[in-house]
Amino acid sequence: MRTRRGVSYPKANSMCCDKRRRYCDFSSDNTIQCRKRAKSSAGAPAATVSGQCDFLDTLPDDIVLFILTKLASTAGCPADFIGVLSTCKRLNGLGVHSLVLSKASPRTFAVKASNWSESAHRFLKHCSDAGNVEACYTLGMIRFYCLQNRGNGASLMAKAAINSHAPSLYSLAVIQFNGSGGSKSDKDLRAGVALCARAAFLGHIDALRELGHCLQDGYGVRRNITEGRRFLVQANARELAAVLSTTPTASISSNWLTWNPLPHLRYGNVVGPGCPLLSDFGCNVPPPEPHPANRFLSDWFAGKVLGAGLRLCSHAGCGRPETRLHEFRRCSVCGAVNYCSRACQALDWKMRHKAECVQADRWVDDGAGAGDGEHNGNNDEGDGMFVES
Repeated sequence: MRTRRGVSYPKANSMCCDKRRRYCDFSSDNTIQCRKRAKSSAGAPAATVSGQCDFLDTLPDDIVLFILTKLASTAGCPADFIGVLSTCKRLNGLGVHSLVLSKASPRTFAVKASNWSESAHRFLKHCSDAGNVEACYTLGMIRFYCLQNRGNGASLMAKAAINSHAPSLYSLAVIQFNGSGGSKSDKDLRAGVALCARAAFLGHIDALRELGHCLQDGYGVRRNITEGRRFLVQANARELAAVLSTTPTASISSNWLTWNPLPHLRYGNVVGPGCPLLSDFGCNVPPPEPHPANRFLSDWFAGKVLGAGLRLCSHAGCGRPETRLHEFRRCSVCGAVNYCSRACQALDWKMRHKAECVQADRWVDDGAGAGDGEHNGNNDEGDGMFVES
């Protein structure tokens, strides 16, 4: 084939093309034109058929790693990251570098429960092996609750907790409070309070709320109502600040910024409506977005039948199931809902259960005997469920 100036294109068979992926056009005169970039015998990028050079091969590996790291840390879904890795072999090889996987955001490996597969499991494991604390927590929750690999799941969460990962600290605290994966005698309330205190120090809202209820009830710690109320106020203030910082100003409506005065509530020696942040159900703020790990648990158990007598936490944003009979505490008023923690009970109360809770004349547990920590009205030891009614 000739151009207008009469210069012929070089023949394709005289060029060294990549034989692994070749895209060719067969013209009428049986001359082959190769569209794949050519490489020299030394491996350096060579000029393509059009005379242009592939500049990706000229970039050093450290620059490509930096670009992939930024992509992994800002990806909105797994497809944003996997789609780039599938473009060429070099990006695919550098994309699984430990530096890239260690900086991946939770949305990068936020796989849906319906799409769970061995390859997704393997990718999460690569991220956790690279030192990604979010991947350690997510994979630990999946293995502990979904795959019922208790020891390995707890060790992964502990690995993230050692690196001051607040959600992992709080999840381990819930396990200690309930004795999850073991028997009732495996509860360690003091360890649960210590883990909650560490997570609360790091600013975890649920841990702050849990610690406040523990101090108010004397659950695993010496009772201190004033200090417990202070933690509850701080948890609500942080929750409101988080909503205001993430919600656009234009979409903020006045109805959830108002509060419902409750004159029957008593705050210390003061009776009256008071500030809405002084109660666990103050401002009608939107529910917080659940962590991808909790969302995975909710989707995983949504279409599955648990073992006989086992129940899910009634808080929609939790997703934790019982690992043994009567592990969770239930509402002492209606007996229709049950929770893995006081924090889940407080959140579900102000978001949903407050409008549904009705005093039951008498209710009987499904199994033999009462649950481990159900509230029967006499909470002398602080082992009952904290219920607002």
